[in-house]
Amino acid sequence: MDILEHLEQVIAERRNASPDESYVAKLNARGMPVIARKLGEEGVEAAIATLSGSDEELVGEGADILFHLMVALQARGIAFADVLAELEKREGVSGLVEKASRSE
Repeated sequence: MDILEHLEQVIAERRNASPDESYVAKLNARGMPVIARKLGEEGVEAAIATLSGSDEELVGEGADILFHLMVALQARGIAFADVLAELEKREGVSGLVEKASRSE
């Protein structure tokens, strides 16, 4: 089992824990708007780290954004494997072509 599979399993286990004992449970108890806001905050922090942070800061923010994305996916009932499958579908397709196909 790789680290992302393990993390997905841990998030699933902690979702229904006490919000006093689990950050994942606390996020879920507060609802989708809070989960979405936290994911957005992490995205902004990653962007800032990209521009002006150290490599270590960007790595940390990258981990934070992946974690919060996985929390959001689970809250919506979407498996991380679905994201990976989408990336596999896009493999070998020009980013410009792929983006243009979404606007049709």
